[in-house]
Amino acid sequence: MEASFNPNVATFKDGLERIEEAKRITKFSVKKEIITSQDHGVADVCNLLATSNVPKGFKKWQLPFSMDKAQFFMSVGSPDADVAEHSHDEGAGIRFIISGSIFYKDKELKAGDWMYIPQGASYRIRVGSMGASMCYCYECCCAPRILWNGDRVINPNPYKG
Repeated sequence: MEASFNPNVATFKDGLERIEEAKRITKFSVKKEIITSQDHGVADVCNLLATSNVPKGFKKWQLPFSMDKAQFFMSVGSPDADVAEHSHDEGAGIRFIISGSIFYKDKELKAGDWMYIPQGASYRIRVGSMGASMCYCYECCCAPRILWNGDRVINPNPYKG
């Protein structure tokens, strides 16, 4: 089990400022048109929005938009990766399992399942043997204020030349 994990390193406002800074740097604009993960510039802005504040075996990035009291993240967990006991102290969240599975207590949550986490509720999870891809919606930030400056974390379409 991972020794410690603390997602409470930035405020909701910090997360909003983080999104705006990444969009400014990449000149990515979210206006009134629909955007998708396949649009030009999305990978660049999402890679800046990757976060180092993750347990071992995870990659996580923030999406380049928000809603009134919601910020969105995607993550990929390696097979059998553990997330130590932690809580999200600033707000509630919901996790959607896209592929693979995670274990919470005695439940295996698989693709299509979800998990609601109330503000301040303490929990731990373990990724299943096939890994997991997840989408999160938080009423908190759960990412350091600084932008990512490491290697690219995502490639929105690895099958494209």
